Amino acid sequence: MNFTFKPWSRLVWALPMIALLAGCDGGKEASKPEAAKPHAVATYVSAPWEALPSVSDSDLLAGFESWRSACQRLKADPVWGATCAAAVSVPGDVAAIRGFLKERLDVFGLRSADNTPNGLITGYYEPVYPGSLTETATAHVPVYGVPDDLIIVNLESIYPELKGKRLRGRLEGRVLKPYDDAATLNSQGSTAKPIAWLTNPMDLQFLQIQGSGRIQLAGGRQLRVGYGDQNGYPYRPIGRWLVEQGELKKDDVTMGAISAWAKAHPQRIPELLASNPSYVFFSARPDSNEGPRGSLNVPLTAGYSVAVDRKVIPLGSLLWLSTTKPDGSPIARPVAAQDTGGAITGEVRADLFWGTGDAAGELAGNMKQQGQIWMLWPKGATLPQVPDAPAGT
Repeated sequence: MNFTFKPWSRLVWALPMIALLAGCDGGKEASKPEAAKPHAVATYVSAPWEALPSVSDSDLLAGFESWRSACQRLKADPVWGATCAAAVSVPGDVAAIRGFLKERLDVFGLRSADNTPNGLITGYYEPVYPGSLTETATAHVPVYGVPDDLIIVNLESIYPELKGKRLRGRLEGRVLKPYDDAATLNSQGSTAKPIAWLTNPMDLQFLQIQGSGRIQLAGGRQLRVGYGDQNGYPYRPIGRWLVEQGELKKDDVTMGAISAWAKAHPQRIPELLASNPSYVFFSARPDSNEGPRGSLNVPLTAGYSVAVDRKVIPLGSLLWLSTTKPDGSPIARPVAAQDTGGAITGEVRADLFWGTGDAAGELAGNMKQQGQIWMLWPKGATLPQVPDAPAGT
C-alpha cells in the first residue's frame, strides 16, 4: 500500500530512522582479479575460484541444496532466473555441482567501506517457549498479531534512493504519526488481537529478536509463529543498554548472560525492554516439520541459510562463508541468503541460522565471530548497486 502525505515536513520524525537503515534492504575472467569497485557501504572484489576456502563434500551438497530450494521463488528473477532454471537438472553429486557453479557463477569477495575483508558473523535460531492460546494465570504475556491501524508507507516511488525503506505509523485524521513504541505496547497493550500468550516477558523479547519460533502448548502441540510486521522503530540491542548501565561488559554480552541478568533483576525487566523501542508483531504459521520461513518465503535450512543486509547481498544469492563456531572450530561452507533482520545491517555481515530448540539456541546465542563472505554471482549480471548513504552518516 502506497500513501502520499503533504506536507512532507510531517514525516521529518522518520529521517533519523532512514539514516539508521541506510546500511541494511558482464562476465569476467575469474583468474584475473580486478580493482575494487567502491560503493557507499560495500565493495565487491573479483576473485578466482581458487581464493575460496576448501569445503567438505557434505557441506557443498547441503549448501547447494539449501540455495536450490529457493529456485522456485526465483524463477522470474532477472538475475537468478536463468541460473535457477539450469540448476534444476544438476545431479546431486559433488563433481556436477562444482562444475555447474564454476560454469555459471563468478566469485566476488565482500569488503567493507574501509576495504577490510572481515566482518561480524552471528547466529539465530527458532526458539520454543511455553505458552497458551488463551490467557491464564501463568501465561499472561501477549503475542500480538498485526494491528489493523498499522500503516506502512513505501517511499521509493518518489525517492528511488530509499528503495526498500518503509515508514510505519498510525493515521490521526490526515496526519501520519509514529506508532506506539515497545514501552507503550508493553505497558498499555495493543489494539491487535493476541494470537497466543507466553509465560515470560523475556521470552517475548527473544522471540521478537529471532523473528520466528514455536509456542509449546498443553497437550503436546507446538504453535508456529513468524514475523508479521514491525512498529517502525529501529532495533536497539538490549545488550547494549546493559553495557551502558554497567551491568555487563561488552565482551560478555550473550543471550544467556542477558537471561541470567533478567532472572536476577525481575523488577528492572520493564526498563530493560523499554531500551529497545522496536516491537515485532506476529502471525500464526501452518504446522510443519520444515524450518521457519525467512524473508524469501522458503523454509530455512539449519546451518546453511543466512540472514543478510539485502542492500548489499540480494536475497536468493549463493554465498561462501568462512568463520568459526563459538568454540573456535572452523566453518567453511556455501550458504544461501534467504532471510533479513533488523540487526543485520552493513557490508560483511551475516546471521547464520542454526535450527530449532535449545541446542541451536546455545550456538546462536554465543556466536559473535569474525568471518569473511564471498558472493557467487551469475556471469554477465550487473553487480548490486548499493544506494549512497544519507549525508552525515
